[in-house]
Amino acid sequence: MANNDRAKQFASFDALKGFREALLEKEKIIVPKTELSEDKKAELDRILHHIKPNDIITVIYYAGNEYLKITGMVSRFSASSRTLQIVGTKLSFDDICDIKTDGI
Repeated sequence: MANNDRAKQFASFDALKGFREALLEKEKIIVPKTELSEDKKAELDRILHHIKPNDIITVIYYAGNEYLKITGMVSRFSASSRTLQIVGTKLSFDDICDIKTDGI
């Protein structure tokens, strides 16, 4: 028996196609988006006015029924369209719940 044929013999078998993905989806906990206080909105607005491209920041944001955290370099910032892009992730100001920077 050739080595390639032997390896196929021990390959995992997924009897129910998509079952593992369905289980992982079922395990996700759906988190509702919380409304920020006026003080927190004002703080975020102050921080956002000081951010510029090439700054390294950490952002906690709401996406797809969960809160995610990303740290990286700001590649784009647009106050007019209310978007911020960190590396390849484009964020709306409305989805941001916290921002951490070193100098601000």
